[in-house]
Amino acid sequence: MINRVYIKDFLSFKEVDLEFEKGLVVFTGSSGAGKSILMEAILSLFGIKEPKAKLSEVILESSIIDEDFDINIGDEIVIKELKKEKTRYLLNNQSISKKRLYTFSSMLIKHLSLKDKTDFESWKLIKFLDIVSSKNSKFKKIKQEFDTTFQALQKEKKELNKLIEDEKKVEDLKEFAKFEIEKIEAINPLIDEYDELIEVKRKLSKKDKIEAALKSLAPIFDSSHLVSNALELLEVDSSFFDDAINELNNHFEKFNDSLSELEELDIENILNRIEQLSSLQKRFGSIQQALEYKKQKQEDLEKYENISFEKTKLEKRIEDLTAIVFSLASQISEYRKTALIKLENRVNHYLKFLYLSNAKITSNKKELDSTGIDEIIFNLNGVDLDTISSGEFNRLRLALLTSISEFEIVNNGVLFLDEIDANLSGKESSAIATVLSQLSKSYQIFAISHQPQLTSSANQHFLVDKVNGESTVTLLNKEQRVDEISRMISGEDISKEALQFAKNLLN
Repeated sequence: MINRVYIKDFLSFKEVDLEFEKGLVVFTGSSGAGKSILMEAILSLFGIKEPKAKLSEVILESSIIDEDFDINIGDEIVIKELKKEKTRYLLNNQSISKKRLYTFSSMLIKHLSLKDKTDFESWKLIKFLDIVSSKNSKFKKIKQEFDTTFQALQKEKKELNKLIEDEKKVEDLKEFAKFEIEKIEAINPLIDEYDELIEVKRKLSKKDKIEAALKSLAPIFDSSHLVSNALELLEVDSSFFDDAINELNNHFEKFNDSLSELEELDIENILNRIEQLSSLQKRFGSIQQALEYKKQKQEDLEKYENISFEKTKLEKRIEDLTAIVFSLASQISEYRKTALIKLENRVNHYLKFLYLSNAKITSNKKELDSTGIDEIIFNLNGVDLDTISSGEFNRLRLALLTSISEFEIVNNGVLFLDEIDANLSGKESSAIATVLSQLSKSYQIFAISHQPQLTSSANQHFLVDKVNGESTVTLLNKEQRVDEISRMISGEDISKEALQFAKNLLN
């Protein structure tokens, strides 16, 4: 349960510091006072809504065990929310992501909003039935195997569809693959060939200049003996000069040898070859990628040649996988039927207090999909939900949501109800108040109320007010509650009848 909430600098609220008790906590106030945004601020502390306050903190008593955060039942939990350039969350002074916070909170907190109309949709009910069934380890194993096998089946079906499409145009595909392979094979490129040919081209472009330079240096070798003689006269060891001349001569001879090799090359063929390799590089990015593309097309061609055989094999695999998936889906369906009975019993339990009865939840067979072969149908007194009144729909929905909450969050958890009694008659409001009063024995419930019936049932009653653009929250004593409930009944001009009716409700 939530013991305390502190919020600072949140829209029209400068500072909120509230302490809560067990049971039903109700917020009332005129339209625009800030009731809904206050609820959102509290929900943001659990990762359910987007944060807007600069600083928020909630202190609650744990009703779960969480080994990751070393939390046991009865421990105090402190969640902080700090918003500057970005929002940070802290759980017992440990940093935590919003996603992880939401997962952690999901066993403690449940938010029920009448704005969400998807609760009776089959996929959502199936999701809940699977949560209930997952308490059985056998079901968890079967469901996991179903999900894995169904994904494999879908993958094989996708591959078969591709093969069928390929089969229709296999001759064109074969011709295209052959054409692409032959085009690359006609060039027959080697990995490093392009770079080597570019180097040859570079040498050929410098050939004439180097020959002319070497020819102009011939007198150096003719006069080298004169330098040696001079060094001897100077009594200087001439070996360094002789070595240099020999080294220079070796380089020149080596180049002359390479020139003779270059002269044997066909420059036109080299340039054509470079152009061919360059065209491959422009198309594929590199010679390596061109060769990989050729290999892929060779594999495709082989597959096209064997497409009928591959198709037969794939069809057999799909047949086997389909049989397995249907078997698993049928087993899952039996577990769901058991969970469905539990859910139906709890819904009808609450409907007794809401002046409704005979909700029926049935499971019909449907075409296999990722959820299995079950379609969940909800009706009331044998009538489709599309034809019942809005009041009946809202009460039925409350019964469903409260029943689901019993399974999804633990005892002593917290329920947030957003305008649960809006636009209801007095009788309907009284019925909802009865249900929530009973439910509040097991859960702490936070509700925004527009009706005196639910408000008078509260264990704590807070008034949200706004004066000069600033919102405040005040815990009301009994006399103040009488005044507020009277206002809800008759408006700002409180009549004696409204005052007496409010006292009777509270008593």
